[in-house]
Amino acid sequence: MMKSLTAIITLFATCTAFQGAATEPETEYYDLVETADKAAADGKWQNAIDAIDKAMRIEPTNPSNVLLLSNKGMFEYYSGQDSLALETLSIAQRIAPASVTVLQNRAKVLTDTGRLKEALRDYAAVMALDSTLVEPLFYHTMISFQLNDAETAQADLDRMKRLFPDHQSTLLAESSVLAYSGRFLEAIPLLSRLIEKKPTAADYSTRALCYLRTDQLPEAAEDIAQGLKLDPTDGELYLLRALLNKMRFRPDDAHADALKAERYGVDSSRIKALNL
Repeated sequence: MMKSLTAIITLFATCTAFQGAATEPETEYYDLVETADKAAADGKWQNAIDAIDKAMRIEPTNPSNVLLLSNKGMFEYYSGQDSLALETLSIAQRIAPASVTVLQNRAKVLTDTGRLKEALRDYAAVMALDSTLVEPLFYHTMISFQLNDAETAQADLDRMKRLFPDHQSTLLAESSVLAYSGRFLEAIPLLSRLIEKKPTAADYSTRALCYLRTDQLPEAAEDIAQGLKLDPTDGELYLLRALLNKMRFRPDDAHADALKAERYGVDSSRIKALNL
């Protein structure tokens, strides 16, 4: 979770304005924060990082620096500097151990870099700090499931259903657990509710998988087509279409879709497993 700092820090400055007019270093600090936000909005991550570093050098004791560090860590991550990002976020966490924003940012980077047990600990810490947030509970559920901790995943899911019964994340968590546990028919109605609320390529992909596994080929074909309309670069959808074409005895089409799936990031071992 990366937040725009300009508005946050400007609000902080406004709330403390009675203490006197901003000094020249303070003004430059806020200007640099705004520069970092604008650079990040344009995807110029290194420019954003440089602006943040300069701002923190100007005011090393500014209480807003922990938010700057949190955003800097995410900018480093977005620019492919995973190790540096984790180091920066860990520094921020040591400064502000109860910061939900910092913990969630670090958990995201840990998750995306495959360090799932560490990410699980950060999400658990967020859940302990703020039980009203659905996002950390969702990710705690999904990671527990990935780590084959069915008991924890189910307890998390039960909690989501109790606290956030109609939330999109609850539907997504429950349908995903059902689908990837092989309970395809049970997952389909939940996925349909998700798609009715706000369709995504990923939701169409999961429901298409369920349709394929229950031999509902026309329905799977329609979901794959709808998903590709939303995201024509989704490799999972091409992989599913390759499987669909194999089931329909269209080997040439299946092979062409397998090549597209690999082009869009699907691991070659998964494609080979289809035995096209």
